[in-house]
Amino acid sequence: MVTEVVVTIGASTIQHGPTSNRVYVMKLAPADLPGILDDLDDLAAREGYTKIFAKVPASARDPFLDRGYVVEAQVPRLFRGQEDGYFVSLFRDPARTLDDHPFDTTLAAARKASANECVRPLPPGGICSPASPADAPALAALYRDVFATYPFPIRREAYVRETMEHGVRYFCIRVGGVIAAVSSAEMDPAEELVEMTDFATRPNYRGHGLAGHLLRRMETAMRSAGMKTAYTIARATSLPINVTFARAGYAYGGTLLNNTGICGGMESMHVWYRSLATPPISAGLPGQASPGLSALEGDGRTSDPVPPEWMS
Repeated sequence: MVTEVVVTIGASTIQHGPTSNRVYVMKLAPADLPGILDDLDDLAAREGYTKIFAKVPASARDPFLDRGYVVEAQVPRLFRGQEDGYFVSLFRDPARTLDDHPFDTTLAAARKASANECVRPLPPGGICSPASPADAPALAALYRDVFATYPFPIRREAYVRETMEHGVRYFCIRVGGVIAAVSSAEMDPAEELVEMTDFATRPNYRGHGLAGHLLRRMETAMRSAGMKTAYTIARATSLPINVTFARAGYAYGGTLLNNTGICGGMESMHVWYRSLATPPISAGLPGQASPGLSALEGDGRTSDPVPPEWMS
């Protein structure tokens, strides 16, 4: 049964459901302010959700902060390659702000590991290429095998096909004709930004850096499509994922506490980003560039050898 839904409030796109126990403002129409703030409160209260979070441009940030939202992450020049973006959150249950995972330790370990590793070649016979609607059954099956739960219904073939029809571009790595790994690029052409997401790798192919290959392939395609900034929301406790981001040059933008229901649990997420106006670089972590949440710009991401990759 599908319990996560995407709806419109005014002209804004909202996702909500019990898996992540939250309301997510995926795309805000600034003209909906300030009234949408009451609508979000009403929705969360009605469904009993304990968190509301939103991706908003700098020009729309303050009305949220005035209502008690806090900035959890920042992405410089997220919108149209010009205006900074913010991930702002309202915690309706104080317990949801608590996560004692040593995130600084994970990030430091990722920086060290990324400096000591090189890009590995694809497995023999491996091909990295765009996926087509004909691949939807295989993609959904792979997602079902990898994820026990997921915040979006990518485990359903119909949903994969529908998102393809609405501009989401999937990419995969085939080995011997079998799809070994998959990812997607969710574009917002009007804002010239893209989320690199929905990575999954078959267990027997983990540890080969396939997600890094997918990311580089997607970045090339997204540059050609006119996207100016790429970002991702990655599992904060997964060292391999953070290593891949660091190695490829993504910058750390902040941490979303207890944000996403995945694989049967609630997890905190790191936001990573890079400008697509520059070619890929080799590394990037907090402390290597500008201060504060908006550390640097870069690119990357990888397979998780035990649990699957990540998500929003």
